[in-house]
Amino acid sequence: MQFKNPEILYFLFLLLIPIFIHLFQLRRFQKVEFTNVAFLKKVTIQTRKSSQLKKWLTLLIRMLALASIIIAFAQPFTASKTALNTKKETVFYIDNSFSMQARGAKGPLLERALQDLFDKSGGAEKLSWFTNNSERKNTSPQDFKNEILSVKYSQNQLTPNQVLLKANQLFSNQKGVFKRLVYLSDFQQKEDFPEIPEDLIVDAVQLKPAKTSNISIDSVYVASKNASTTQLKVIVSQLGNATSEAPISLFNKEKLIAKTAVDFSVNSNGTVTFDIDNSEEFIGKLELNDPNLPFDNKLFFSINKPGKIKVLAINESDGNFLRRLFEKEEFQFTQQTFKTLNYNEIPEQNFIVLNELKEIPASLATALKAFSDDGGSVLIIPAVKADLNSYNNFLLPTALGTLTEEKVQEKKITNIIFSHPLFKDVFEKEVANFQYPKVNSFYTISSSATPAIAFEDNQPFLLQKNNTYLFTSAINKENSNFQNSPLVVPTIYNMAIQSLPLTDLYYTIGTQNSIAVPVKLGPDEILTIKDSTARFIPLQQTKANYVLMTTTDEPNNANNYQIVKESEFLENISYNFNRNESELQYLNIEDWKGAEIYKTVEDLFDSLTEANSINSFWKWFAIFALLFLLFEMLILKFYK
Repeated sequence: MQFKNPEILYFLFLLLIPIFIHLFQLRRFQKVEFTNVAFLKKVTIQTRKSSQLKKWLTLLIRMLALASIIIAFAQPFTASKTALNTKKETVFYIDNSFSMQARGAKGPLLERALQDLFDKSGGAEKLSWFTNNSERKNTSPQDFKNEILSVKYSQNQLTPNQVLLKANQLFSNQKGVFKRLVYLSDFQQKEDFPEIPEDLIVDAVQLKPAKTSNISIDSVYVASKNASTTQLKVIVSQLGNATSEAPISLFNKEKLIAKTAVDFSVNSNGTVTFDIDNSEEFIGKLELNDPNLPFDNKLFFSINKPGKIKVLAINESDGNFLRRLFEKEEFQFTQQTFKTLNYNEIPEQNFIVLNELKEIPASLATALKAFSDDGGSVLIIPAVKADLNSYNNFLLPTALGTLTEEKVQEKKITNIIFSHPLFKDVFEKEVANFQYPKVNSFYTISSSATPAIAFEDNQPFLLQKNNTYLFTSAINKENSNFQNSPLVVPTIYNMAIQSLPLTDLYYTIGTQNSIAVPVKLGPDEILTIKDSTARFIPLQQTKANYVLMTTTDEPNNANNYQIVKESEFLENISYNFNRNESELQYLNIEDWKGAEIYKTVEDLFDSLTEANSINSFWKWFAIFALLFLLFEMLILKFYK
């Protein structure tokens, strides 16, 4: 027990006064003379022992009454260290990730938690709070209530370690401050729990869904394409045994095109196929019905009228293998001989191949440098016995290196750099038993550029620096069998594809996306991405024949959008949220050492109220004083 006014307890020494009065009878006896004893009043005979008991009992009652009054003025109370600490800081973390849309016993987890916070929060202390995409520092309880119900879902979800780091930024740097972090989340499995600092108390509430089953549209891709039809394959994932099949619908501009069912009888991943007409653009939406987690029930995608990548081959050797590679629907392929080259066509291209030129004159080098600086891609295939001086004059500004000498020696091409961007998604695994091509002669090179393919002695065969590529050997049929190798198609084909990245079916919000739009802009013109309700201006770089846009956290909503130049429509683009939140797998909160665990928000606030409560007892001692005085009156009146 503690006292608000402990100095008043010194008045307890006053209890000695009635003790002294009772111990020392200071009153003297007085003689009264009577003329006749007949007039004496009849008295009740009382023993000495009975008289002494009454006196001591009266003394005890009076001392207790006086002590109760003194203690009441000292204001006794009991409280925990938390309640007594005047320097307290509280930070709330509210997990508003998409997995919090799962339904609990009383509705969606996030909505129920926000309502409980609104109902239970109060007091006068300022607090800080943050979500996965917002934060507020030192807000009043009323402001907290005004803002808490407007929290929206976010695609982000902080890991427990990130939550502790973020909370530490919101706490002050004062010493002796009692720090408390209230952690509200479903604790979807991301990473293990971190160690809790000694000066921090973590109150964790794990909000659990009633069901952990979920069906989600995982992805969609083009399986095949011909002159009239595009075949789409849709992968639908199921977590738990929710159902044996689920209906899925395909829309084009809100018009229902097809509807089918996904079969989950074999495994948890179902695949459905849709055939669509590719004669016109397709603004698609896939939709299924699943009440457990709404955010992943829709997937937006768009297929634009195909644009063509302009490829120019400047030949001084046989270019038939290039013609076979690029005479496809997605390319506009032209080839010219070195002697009849039209320099005016160079700026209009996206990808240029120098096919075994004996030399690169200064005029061509200047035109190619301007083309490369504007974002164009160049592939250099050197000729046998080429003029190295002219080649090096061209290579020097590109930072690809310098060719030193030609060596006539057979060498195998054995090392493929599978992590190189040219080979992304080309190989399912790293191939070991590959039928390696070879060359009969090659050039040694001094370079710090990134190799994509190397010889058996790790000398580079194909180098890349920015948007310029260089083979270190001629690849004509007399010098190499590389043209007949399966490696030639993905290598050179992907160079051309990456020179103007075609718009994907959809992009993921929250990741860095690069979109090349084949349009020329004036000095003050910009591109905008918009839908029916919102628009934003992405980061963009103007190249010679296209504009390279970059998006990350925008747009804010999954939907089909349009890319426009002022009011001129250019092409469609679609965005979706990451599907990671669809996996309803959770950490066991009991494994977090040092954290205080609560099942509900109500239990948390009941515990916080109890921890911060101060129990005062002065009223009880005032009542005891009155009772003791009443007992004294009763003893004096009725005790004989």
